[in-house]
Amino acid sequence: MNFRALAIAVVVAALGLFALLNWPAFTAPTALNLGFAEVNAPLGLIMLVASGVLVALFLVYIVFQQAGVIMEARRYAKELKSHRELADTAEASRFTELRAFLDGELRKMEAQGAAATRELGARLERLELQLQEKLAESTRTLSAYVGEVDDKLDRLLPPQLPR
Repeated sequence: MNFRALAIAVVVAALGLFALLNWPAFTAPTALNLGFAEVNAPLGLIMLVASGVLVALFLVYIVFQQAGVIMEARRYAKELKSHRELADTAEASRFTELRAFLDGELRKMEAQGAAATRELGARLERLELQLQEKLAESTRTLSAYVGEVDDKLDRLLPPQLPR
């Protein structure tokens, strides 16, 4: 219970106690002029009932106003929940799109890496073949030179007999 409600309860209790203590004065008949007629009625009781009716009307007004505020808060909560779900869905779809994009990029990179590996392998094979050809050519050239040197040596040096 907040301070305002407690203060209102204290004031209503004090007014009720005041009316109870002064009940004979509240119920004493008095001549009342209504503008079109004059009647004898207890003025205090009429004022007490009028005050009670006003308090009841204000309480009904406050209850309806509070109910309206609660309904509006509930509507805002539902709207907020739907917006939150929409945002979560959008975020999830963005994550899905990002994942798909990253998977696509990864596949592209893997394909590029595989292509580069194949190209490098083919280039290494070509270089190896070229190296083997050069090596074979160098071997043939060297054999030819050795043969020429051997022939020249055979011509220049007399053959020796085996011992």
